[in-house]
Amino acid sequence: MTAQPDAETAARFDAWRRAHYPAHLNRVPAHITLFHSLPAADLATIEDALAERCWDLDPLHARATGLVGTGRGVAIEIDSPALVRLRAEFARLWSGWLTPQDRRRLAPHVTIQNKVPPSKARLTLQALEPLFEPFSFTVEAIRIWRYKGGPWERVATYPLGAAPTD
Repeated sequence: MTAQPDAETAARFDAWRRAHYPAHLNRVPAHITLFHSLPAADLATIEDALAERCWDLDPLHARATGLVGTGRGVAIEIDSPALVRLRAEFARLWSGWLTPQDRRRLAPHVTIQNKVPPSKARLTLQALEPLFEPFSFTVEAIRIWRYKGGPWERVATYPLGAAPTD
């Protein structure tokens, strides 16, 4: 499950991903991961909860605040208390389903490079830090994805304040 930024910001994040993410691993558009793994057997329950909650929300304020090295990559740190609260709501609702990774508190970010040698990640971070300027944007939707053994398939999009699509 991911959070989707507004179209202009998504294009900006995607451009950074295309420039720095290994092309053979870049299988989904830029996103903010909310949960890494939710049970496919409970998809209908998950979708009902998303449809009900997302309908009641306005787009969420967020701010890209800086860059951070992840060891083998680089991410853009995201500050969005409203997104963290929304994700915590779902984590409480689905607590019995969550993996240890998904039980941790959300540290929102957009990965723009991953699975590269640490030396390359450090060089990328050093090159991008002087160019990065914080900026605000909105989170406009929540998306559900299905892992297909390599590629990912988008299952549904839940716009904030509107009816589901896909």
